[in-house]
Amino acid sequence: MIDCLCFGWRKRRKYEKQDFHGFNDKCQSPKTPEANELEPNIESNFNPPIGKDASINDHDKTRVFNYRELATATRNFHPDSFLGEGGFGSVYRGKLLGTDEVVAVKKLNPTGLQGEKEFLVEVLMLSLLCHPNLVNMIGYCAEGTQRLLVLEYMSLGSLEDHLHDLPPGKKPLNWNTRVKIAAGAAKGIDYLHNEAKPPVIFRDLKPSNILLDNDFHPKLSDFGLAKFGPVGDNSHVSTRVMGTRGYCAPEYALTGRLTAKTDAYSFGVVLLELITGHKAVDQDPNTGKTVCLVEWARPLLKDRKDHVQLVDPRLKGKFPKSALHKAVEVATMCLRENAHARPTMHEVALAMDYLTSLKYERRSCTLHSENLLKENKPQENLPVDAKAREAAKISNLNFERELAIAEAKMWGEQWREKRQQQRIDCNLDGIGR
Repeated sequence: MIDCLCFGWRKRRKYEKQDFHGFNDKCQSPKTPEANELEPNIESNFNPPIGKDASINDHDKTRVFNYRELATATRNFHPDSFLGEGGFGSVYRGKLLGTDEVVAVKKLNPTGLQGEKEFLVEVLMLSLLCHPNLVNMIGYCAEGTQRLLVLEYMSLGSLEDHLHDLPPGKKPLNWNTRVKIAAGAAKGIDYLHNEAKPPVIFRDLKPSNILLDNDFHPKLSDFGLAKFGPVGDNSHVSTRVMGTRGYCAPEYALTGRLTAKTDAYSFGVVLLELITGHKAVDQDPNTGKTVCLVEWARPLLKDRKDHVQLVDPRLKGKFPKSALHKAVEVATMCLRENAHARPTMHEVALAMDYLTSLKYERRSCTLHSENLLKENKPQENLPVDAKAREAAKISNLNFERELAIAEAKMWGEQWREKRQQQRIDCNLDGIGR
């Protein structure tokens, strides 16, 4: 079985039954062979560097806190300040003395799953990286045996808090917000793969590691498992298999070979969770069997007619079908078993950015339906029989089919135009050098 380390902070909640509408027990975890482990050698007295590269956070103002400051900020880690917990330890809400800045203080549990190395890797990564879709590190504390991170406070918690095991009365995320979150997460991963120098593979993308700020703006968090990606002629990085069950790409789970396409697979799983509302791995409340979202969904991904069966029933049909088909297409490409056939995260980010423009608008959909009814409404002096109703139905179907074809053409053309422009820009950059 894969050793799965669950990171990310969240409140513990009791398991609530969900309607799995067809889940079955197909989740399998392959045995993991020994893999060459090439981990960075980071000393305990590590001091995060302040880089001058364009991809580095030039405005780095990372602070070094002492333990007393953070104890004061969190009222001595009072239970009322508790936000959640994960394999690393606990997270508390705090207010820095002097500035009154509200922060999240991540306190490492010495006996937890995240050790000294993971803590130092996270400090390193967050010191070097800067992007609107990555959580900002304010500072850290490494005093004695205490290891703490001080991060910007994300007021809406994690995606997991709004997607799974919702308490009674809490509204589920609407379609537009789900697409917005997926698009932001894709941009964050795209930055790590293509703008950070050296490139970074996140390795643990999942809902609990996507934090949400005001207006559901997403930011990636928890870089303890992040790895510097392959450079030069290297095609992959060999490492011990770590991550979370249900999100690990099959080739990585089998060989320990880590590539950027590993993150693409994980993104596909998260996108599928956003579409379906189901967890990546869960138990069927009726049978008690372990169920795997990807394996359950695969038969429904193949035919567009089946896509509606994937949708979270809590959306109550409030989503644009054209956008659903495209979102499913992106998820399907990311979940290809052949890693080379998966899209790059830059391509995924472009596709998701386009999807954010296909918003569900209740009023426009209502008006569209009313217009169709008016166009096909029979004259008052004519009898309304089955043939007339069938003719109107066929007319509506033809209109929707033509609209879908037009949207598909626009989707492909815009994607191609963006890629061609990027190639031109790259060539110009090469000439400029």
